[in-house]
Amino acid sequence: MKLGKLPDRAPVKMSIVLTPRLAQRLKEYGDFYAETYGNKEEVAELIPFMLEALLDSDSSFKRSRSSKGARALLGGSREKE
Repeated sequence: MKLGKLPDRAPVKMSIVLTPRLAQRLKEYGDFYAETYGNKEEVAELIPFMLEALLDSDSSFKRSRSSKGARALLGGSREKE
């Protein structure tokens, strides 16, 4: 079969506490999103996509994950404690 097993798609709910400044910046980002795309979205709906975009674009994080994956394939990883 060409299609592999589907990944876990069960959402995970997390709660976070924001500084007032960050909450305001997120609201402004939501407003900017609405101006750009003509579609108002709740900030809570945007945050998962914002975080995913951040993680996908962080080259240091990608290198770290890549090197950990390579070590695991070579017979174990040495995690920092």
